[in-house]
Amino acid sequence: MSEELLNLTLHVWRQNGPNDSGRFETHQAKDITTHMSFLEMLDVVNEELIENGKLPIAFDHDCREGICGTCGMVINGMAHGPQKLTTTCQLHMRQFKDGDEIWLEPWRAQGFPVLKDLVVDRTAFDRIIQAGGYISIRTGSASEANELPVAKEIADQAMDAAECIGCGACVAACPNASASLFTAAKISHLSLLPQGQAERQDRARTMVAQMDAEGFGGCTNHGECEAACPKGVSMRWIARMNRELVRAMVKADTTIERRDR
Repeated sequence: MSEELLNLTLHVWRQNGPNDSGRFETHQAKDITTHMSFLEMLDVVNEELIENGKLPIAFDHDCREGICGTCGMVINGMAHGPQKLTTTCQLHMRQFKDGDEIWLEPWRAQGFPVLKDLVVDRTAFDRIIQAGGYISIRTGSASEANELPVAKEIADQAMDAAECIGCGACVAACPNASASLFTAAKISHLSLLPQGQAERQDRARTMVAQMDAEGFGGCTNHGECEAACPKGVSMRWIARMNRELVRAMVKADTTIERRDR
């Protein structure tokens, strides 16, 4: 593939901190090669800003391999940009044309307060996991692989749910800023496995309760979460989470009723 040079106009959200009102700033990205990733393009822009004595654009990144879920921004109104099933760090500049104007914004949600520029506080996701997205039952040392049989269909489903990397694109894309897809994926992949059965119902109750407490909106089945997810996590996990929650609440009510007798 031949290498082309692009000259782009960036309209970037700049915000000094959570209490700043924020504003868009216009920057020029010059002589950008189509082989660059989107984050490499921002690196070039930042180098020029630093050389001119200006503050660089703050953005999140880590592995730059589409695995960690750290990178994330709204590019031209789309979470992670125009290419489906792609994180921001995997987006390449060949998706754009010379002379394009690109608008960059942070994830916008009550549960994701802006820290600086394109960086948001996503520790709400950590607190949802801490509420029950783990197995605390002691399982002992590693056992022989086939000692605890798991049907391939179930294992495949669990892996599909576990693909969620917690980037937050689902929240950013949802008109309600709902975290249902993220929470549902984390609940579902554990509820499918034998090791997750002991805490299955408590997990559904506590994680959904924490999700609500963080200020995320409710799911009304717009489907934008699935469309924006860079790993293609399906909305069907939200339906499964709702069923898990109903079962857990019914059992809790039944247990209380028995105690009252």
